[in-house]
Amino acid sequence: MGLTSAMLVGATGLHSNQFMIDTIGDNIANVNTTAFKSHRSLFETMFYRTLHPGSEPAENFGGTNPRQIGYGSGLGSLQQSFAQGSLQPTGVKSDLAIDGSGFFILTQPDDSQVYARDGAFELDQNNTLVSADGWSVKGYAADSDGTIIDGTLTDLTIPLGTRREAVATTEVTMDGNLDASSAEASTAAVLTSATLVTAGGNPATETTALTDLVDDLQVPLFATGDEVRIDGWEKGGVGLPTVEFVVGTDVTTLGDLASLIETRAGINTDSETGGAPGVTVVDGSLVVTSNLGQANAVSMNASSIRNNTSGTLPFAFTATPAVGEGDTTSRLVYDSLGNPVEVRLRVALESKSSSETVWRFHAESVDDTDVSPIVGTGTVTFDQNGQFVSAANTNIQIDRADTGAVTPIDITLDFSKMTGLATPGQGSTLLMSSDNGSPAGEMIDYAIDQSGIITGTYSNAQTEVLGQVALATFTNPEGLIAEGDNTFVTGINSGDALIGTAQTLGMGAVKSGNLEMSNVELTREFIGLITASTGFSAAGRVVRTADDLLQELLLLAR
Repeated sequence: MGLTSAMLVGATGLHSNQFMIDTIGDNIANVNTTAFKSHRSLFETMFYRTLHPGSEPAENFGGTNPRQIGYGSGLGSLQQSFAQGSLQPTGVKSDLAIDGSGFFILTQPDDSQVYARDGAFELDQNNTLVSADGWSVKGYAADSDGTIIDGTLTDLTIPLGTRREAVATTEVTMDGNLDASSAEASTAAVLTSATLVTAGGNPATETTALTDLVDDLQVPLFATGDEVRIDGWEKGGVGLPTVEFVVGTDVTTLGDLASLIETRAGINTDSETGGAPGVTVVDGSLVVTSNLGQANAVSMNASSIRNNTSGTLPFAFTATPAVGEGDTTSRLVYDSLGNPVEVRLRVALESKSSSETVWRFHAESVDDTDVSPIVGTGTVTFDQNGQFVSAANTNIQIDRADTGAVTPIDITLDFSKMTGLATPGQGSTLLMSSDNGSPAGEMIDYAIDQSGIITGTYSNAQTEVLGQVALATFTNPEGLIAEGDNTFVTGINSGDALIGTAQTLGMGAVKSGNLEMSNVELTREFIGLITASTGFSAAGRVVRTADDLLQELLLLAR
């Protein structure tokens, strides 16, 4: 091997260490580049000149090893590390990071796909999710029911500021536990007024005019045109709406008043409800009989019915309490225009046997445009283990005549999540936990979960699934070709992209409000830089030494 060869070997050392310095320099330059993946230079020996192949041992002497002289080093490969970079919270919801394997899928203006770990995304003027370069982020759309449509990649749109039409309620979900240890609703609450008489001293009847009723001093209780208010009355401990009427115009007879109280109190006189509910006139007394159970008990006192014109209180009541525990609850549902409509449910234990308990519910709505607030009644049955068995007549209808909305509101009550277990001392709990209606609203916010599902939030507290971010994975990600702009394209040795979603196909989770940092480790890079620069200097010394010796030989030849 001559001196010229020594110079060439030194040159390969210079070249190899230059590659290493270039790689380290690129890593250090990208230490703050989002989701940058570092490289490392791997070197290999070049071909060898074999002076002697060696010999095997013989009877009288040992074997010899090969004698070879290497011709330096060369770049074997540049290996990219796809190790996870640390996640840095940004607080920006459109910033996404992948915690684990996978790549975001982007579409360039020429419709070609590229892949990226950089999730610094934003919304453009069309509310489309795009990269910093304006390339659209691909994912799966959602249908009107919020179901993700797999199979076809599309742009992801988050329509902030768009309005959502009102949705009429069609289903209400019930929740809670109805205490099986409760007493059966065997008795109604009964209110009985003092005996009412006419000027002739005769007990009043249903046909008696209000203006014919007198007090103990023969003073008329009412006169035509008197304004009367029914106020401060309750049903099941919940206040009933105030009722006002004019004597001789709205109400004429005592029977008219009884009918008015029965209707406005929502006393259901259907035979299936049991007992003898209603408001009647018996032996000159106004008798108010509620539906069975404490939850349906109507209560009034002497000041509940007031003649505002004369300032008198014409009725005094004695009360018989109801028997039978229960509960009541209410919720605002919505008509087709998004108007809130109150629905109240009252339950009482109707019967129980060795195999089941049966509860009766009464549904009411003060926003029903009929005179009566009654909108339905039915039963709920639980088995001997307190588990839901069935419910009857769960469809209720709320009239909305002359409101501009679709009438009636047709609602199904879902009791399947309820239980009927005994809870002595705690009583029953009844809750309308949710419904599928909503008023009109505007999309004001959104969120992206770990599966990449994008959910929009409206000002009416409703949510809507908008789509799902798609991810790609490769059999050999190190075979990808870096394109710049923090993107990659498939290479010959990367394998085809496997398209899916986060947390499937071995892909990681999507972290909203985070960005992945560079995985460059500066300590390691600085050590490599020292090693490479030292190697470069040493290789240069080999070249210089060979040159000096060559000059010496030239001087000898003169």
